[in-house]
Amino acid sequence: MFKFFIRRDALGNWIFFKRILFFVLGIVVRYRFKRLYDTQIKGGEHIVNLPKRNVLFVSNHQTYFADVALIILALFNIKNNVLNRIGSILTLFNPILRIYFIAARETMKSGILPRLFTKGGGILIKRSWREKGKSVRRRVDKEDVEKISKALKDGWVITFPQGTTTPFVKGRKGTAHMIKKNHPIVVPIVIDGFRRAFDKKGLRIKKKGTEIKLTFKEPLIINYDEDDDKIMHQIMYAIEQSEEFHPKV
Repeated sequence: MFKFFIRRDALGNWIFFKRILFFVLGIVVRYRFKRLYDTQIKGGEHIVNLPKRNVLFVSNHQTYFADVALIILALFNIKNNVLNRIGSILTLFNPILRIYFIAARETMKSGILPRLFTKGGGILIKRSWREKGKSVRRRVDKEDVEKISKALKDGWVITFPQGTTTPFVKGRKGTAHMIKKNHPIVVPIVIDGFRRAFDKKGLRIKKKGTEIKLTFKEPLIINYDEDDDKIMHQIMYAIEQSEEFHPKV
């Protein structure tokens, strides 16, 4: 019985605390997306038979926190056989505890709520191209790479390849490196409506009743020996952020 309270995930977070955190934050997230917005979820059937480990979800990005919150909530529902909709509060009693998301360290260190959110499975990385709103150039931190590999070996990881909420920005090759190193199953996600519904952080409500869409696509068939550019184009096309989807002016 005592072991139940001292178990930790791959990043050292207390599993028991994650369960409580997911329930408390889940109540708020569920209320917002079920009651305040017209939330549409599709593609849950592609998630049902996924293995419990080494799965990488890749998604476009529109807000700092609301995107990943809905993705995690939708995955909780699918685990409880509630596909393509937000189910009852009972689904929060049976969450996915081995789930992680990649986020910029500077974003998650600013404020109490982001710090709490991190305890739910945040893999904090030091961005090699940007810091405090300014462009920088530095090597990828090897510790960050190892943390991601540990998380994939332990469960599911959510990442946003563009590393920014700006639409149609080129994806970062670090995602391709991650895929070639760990050979995960890669599941694309396409989201929309978050910019109209929330502020940039995804915490403050802007417009109630906004249509919010989340679509899980079929896992990609990836050649892990392919070069980085081809893998990144495959991913960016799948999450509808490649040049083919850029609106023509």
